Amino acid sequence: MKNTLRILFVTLLFVGCKTDKKVKDDVSHQEHQMKKMEVTKKKVLSPHTSAMVMIGAAHIHVDYSSPGVRGRIIFGGLLAYDMVWQAGAHKATWLETNNALSIAGKVLPAGKYGFFVIPSKNEWTLIFNRNWDQHGKDDYDMKEDVLRFKVTPQVLEEVQEHLEYKIAKTSDASGTFSLSWEKVSVTFPFKVNK
Repeated sequence: MKNTLRILFVTLLFVGCKTDKKVKDDVSHQEHQMKKMEVTKKKVLSPHTSAMVMIGAAHIHVDYSSPGVRGRIIFGGLLAYDMVWQAGAHKATWLETNNALSIAGKVLPAGKYGFFVIPSKNEWTLIFNRNWDQHGKDDYDMKEDVLRFKVTPQVLEEVQEHLEYKIAKTSDASGTFSLSWEKVSVTFPFKVNK
């Protein structure tokens, strides 16, 4: 009888341990899956995006990473006034056009350019630079500027959470280019040269 009870006790102990191990393994697996899902769900903070338009024979394309406001003061805060900014996150924003464009009474030849801005409270300087393939503004050199001009920023009524570029066709030979982020928007018109 004692042997039978011992065998029964050992069997129960063994089954209980196996069950505990299986439960622990299941819980560990579920925790791993949940962590995996959390990583998958995390949003990219500055997604890579682009905007483009065809106006006549001109194909105009802007490529950038779009940072979010995320409750921060952007202009005059995160981005100091009167300092060059690469007009996006990470790599410099670039614009490519297969046709020359007239902007602010000047000509931007067909090509690919880094797009930079110098924001200030009352006036922004917009810059097209030969060096389009650079990280941020690390390699920015004013000597490489192809075109510089000034625009007046507009105050938006609502916060534009993510930086957004728009290129809009206004006629068969003209359009507008705009950048909006936080509570600021800058826009300039352009013409496609023939």
